Amino acid sequence: MSMWTPEHELLRQTVRNFVDKEINPYVDEWEEAGIFPAHDLFRKAGALGLLGLSRPEEYGGGGLDYSYSVAAAEELGTAHCGGVTMAMGVQSDMATPALATFGSDELRREFLAPAIAGEMVACLGVSEAGAGSDVASIQTRARKDGGDYVINGSKLWITNGIQADWMCALVNTSDGKPHENKSLIIIPMDTPGVVRRRKLDKLGMRSSDTAEIYFDDVRVPQRYRIGDEGLGFMYQMLQFQEERLWGAANLIKGLEGIIAETIEYTRQRKAFGASILDNQVVHYRLAELSTEVEALRALVYRATEQYVAGENVVRLASMAKLKAGRLGREVTDACLQYWGGMGYMWETRVARAYRDVRLVSIGGGADEVMLSIICKLDGTLPRRRRD
Repeated sequence: MSMWTPEHELLRQTVRNFVDKEINPYVDEWEEAGIFPAHDLFRKAGALGLLGLSRPEEYGGGGLDYSYSVAAAEELGTAHCGGVTMAMGVQSDMATPALATFGSDELRREFLAPAIAGEMVACLGVSEAGAGSDVASIQTRARKDGGDYVINGSKLWITNGIQADWMCALVNTSDGKPHENKSLIIIPMDTPGVVRRRKLDKLGMRSSDTAEIYFDDVRVPQRYRIGDEGLGFMYQMLQFQEERLWGAANLIKGLEGIIAETIEYTRQRKAFGASILDNQVVHYRLAELSTEVEALRALVYRATEQYVAGENVVRLASMAKLKAGRLGREVTDACLQYWGGMGYMWETRVARAYRDVRLVSIGGGADEVMLSIICKLDGTLPRRRRD
């Protein structure tokens, strides 16, 4: 029995209409500016209920299971850039899952409810200059002082960081073992000592603002901690499950759109007396890529079904993330080749997709980290590395 219902299809249509009306007409402008109006767009998305589909109803969420978030992520892939929808995904499915599950009622009312409504923009603060995929090695530290935490350190590559109202930050709160000394803490970005040092100049995802953030004796109340002290690493690993599923789902329709545009372009483009598409090597290759995208969809759907059923999907979510990143590179590279000189032009959608999807194999855990997770779960890691 399919998990997809008429309600899922209504949601998909709502998301497609939102993308067509509120995102695609402005993509070129936002890509050029290197930023998009997050507060304005998120308020519109929040009014449609798109920023908290699987979050509790008492905080303005939809109270739906995670399959609705996956359906929305897939339809957001119809956007003509990756940056804006990635930023939306950070808001809905990367910076808020732990808060929604483990945060106090007070904390959820103060930060989760306005994020779901689109009244506040959220960001996730994990990566640092010396700690990307190696989450356990982060250096940012919070020490207790009375009823507060005083935070010092920095975060790098923070999506939404220039415009965010608050950050879900992973910080060290003790000197214990690296997997047991971390906590997730909400940091309002207007707190004294928070410095948005610069907006980063990226290869792709250019419509999304990405920041380098410094914390200089930033003081926040201890009640801003999500859940129990010392469990932040575990909470973040749980957040990664949703982030990786969302990211894989978000790529599917974008890749389908690039393949469809390439088919049409190669049908019209002539070389040596025939269309490019007439060459068997071209239409066979495009058929192969379409098959691979469909296989990715099947993997994402299977992982989603198991996640909704309450099963552990670390292995499948890691596989989906790995496959999405690698397939994204393969599809955009192959399609760009068939566009010839036009494919190398900055303004073409295939060139933008080529730049944008490169992040998928890096952000949220690099391909090599996904491979290590899969190997560990399959029992194929060398014995010395299994711990």
